[in-house]
Amino acid sequence: MFSNSSKYAIKGVLYLAVNARENRKVLAKDIAKPINVPPHYIAKLLQELKRHGIVSSVKGPHGGFYLNEENMKTQLMKIVDVIDGEQKLRSCMLSIRECDNENPCPLHHLVGETKTDFIKNLENTTISDLVANIKEGKSILPL
Repeated sequence: MFSNSSKYAIKGVLYLAVNARENRKVLAKDIAKPINVPPHYIAKLLQELKRHGIVSSVKGPHGGFYLNEENMKTQLMKIVDVIDGEQKLRSCMLSIRECDNENPCPLHHLVGETKTDFIKNLENTTISDLVANIKEGKSILPL
């Protein structure tokens, strides 16, 4: 359900959340290999996330990307919305413009509640929540 760009952005943000701090910034090129994303691509995604206040960065010799306390409160849905556009996950699986509960496409009822629940989970889960799960060993993020 996620585009590659959203997957890469989420992996990049989680990498920063686990490995970077305001006093230990990480360069985009140093994130690329551990998360298996081309360096220029992750740099572009992180710049876009910075423009929307999801990640922080500093330019210069000791610069790089990091997450501050405010960034850690970001809901996952905001990352997806910034990268893919607000309607990407909410739109019809078959891209039928008129698809809704009243005029369902052939797949609508197969994914309807599952998709709705997934979106709610993305709206209710923060970067901090996922990092807590990683640190507690409830999930993995190979880095």
